Amino acid sequence: MTKRMKQSVTLKLVLIGILMLLLLIPAGMIKSLILEREQTSKQVTGEISDLWGNKQTITGPYLTVPYKKYIQTKDGVKTDINYLHILPGKLKISGVISPEIRYRGIYKVVVYNSKLHFSGTFLPQEDSTGRIDSKNIIWKEATVNLGIPDMRGIQENLKLQLDSAFYSMNPGIATRDLVKTGISTPLVIEPGKEADFNLELNLNGSNELAFIPLGKETIVNLHSNWENPSFKGAFLPRERKIDNEGFTADWKILHLNRSYPQQWSNNAYNINSSAFGVSLLLPVDHYQKAYRSAKYALMFIALTFLTFFFIEVLNQKQIHPIQYLLVGLALVIFFSLLVALSEQMPFVYAYLIAASANIALISVFAAGIFKNTRLTVILTIILVVLYIFLYTVLQLMDYALLMGNLGLFAALAIVMFISRKVNWYDRELKHSEV
Repeated sequence: MTKRMKQSVTLKLVLIGILMLLLLIPAGMIKSLILEREQTSKQVTGEISDLWGNKQTITGPYLTVPYKKYIQTKDGVKTDINYLHILPGKLKISGVISPEIRYRGIYKVVVYNSKLHFSGTFLPQEDSTGRIDSKNIIWKEATVNLGIPDMRGIQENLKLQLDSAFYSMNPGIATRDLVKTGISTPLVIEPGKEADFNLELNLNGSNELAFIPLGKETIVNLHSNWENPSFKGAFLPRERKIDNEGFTADWKILHLNRSYPQQWSNNAYNINSSAFGVSLLLPVDHYQKAYRSAKYALMFIALTFLTFFFIEVLNQKQIHPIQYLLVGLALVIFFSLLVALSEQMPFVYAYLIAASANIALISVFAAGIFKNTRLTVILTIILVVLYIFLYTVLQLMDYALLMGNLGLFAALAIVMFISRKVNWYDRELKHSEV
């Protein structure tokens, strides 16, 4: 490299820009690696959930009563069987959720056992809309149904108590109008007479437990020793308490809060949009944080290269493009190291170890280039500030954009202040040390 090329600011900036673009290739590969590891984690979570029990959304109990519908055709009158679904007048669900963490290798998933008690009342009556002739309703073939998405989670035989009578619940439901899978039992019920029901359900699941508010008044009370719940769905608890001992949550939903009535025929309404419940969250997802941090790779490379460049310009230090490249690779490897460490330990410790190792590596390398303790210390301080800034942005999700822009504005202001007296037309770039 000729002396003129060594002293050309424009050429050096072009080379630095090309190196930054080249370093985006391994940075992109690391982002792909993070997504791949996250997908593997989700697959393992799915495998464990399949063995234990998936997310559960409980629907019911509710009554289904067949009725005849006569249709006039050219060949005569055809009899068709339809179904009238009658929801409970009152529905109270109370339960205890006992979670635990299951591991497969370095991956983990939250599973739970829930012991739920259902109680309430049924008031079987004729179609309130008047579209069904009462004499066509087949009350003797009525069934009570309970929708359960993953039947493998059922741990004990179930018996439904209706007033003083007991009925054994069996797999399968009368019709798939409301739910696809569940349990049911035929029962003897008298139209127009209110009947009380009780049911105990011992159910396994993973990550999430939800309910459909079928009662004219639905009351749900849940208790668990899990410290990180996330309440989700169409309704939030009216009261909740979360502390180191776990959480309790109470919901109360009226039929006026829903978009469907207390009874209808066949599949006239979709009830799934009214689901509500709780998710049992693990601590913050380290893959998400690692991916977000990798998005700042270009900013890290640019600011670090800018620091080296100004040290070179203001202090007459010759830094070879290969040395820039090595520093850039060290910056990129930080993100890969962060992912690997965060799979083995809490994210904060993984970040501290990866950042400290990278700062130490670059500072020692820079000390050999600069041969100036003061300049090495300045570089080290800048790197420390950069890594602290990145960690702060990762912690403040809601204010990440604001913090990022403030940080970039501050960096630009510092660069403008430092470079204000540089004579960029001076090819030899002679300047006193900063």
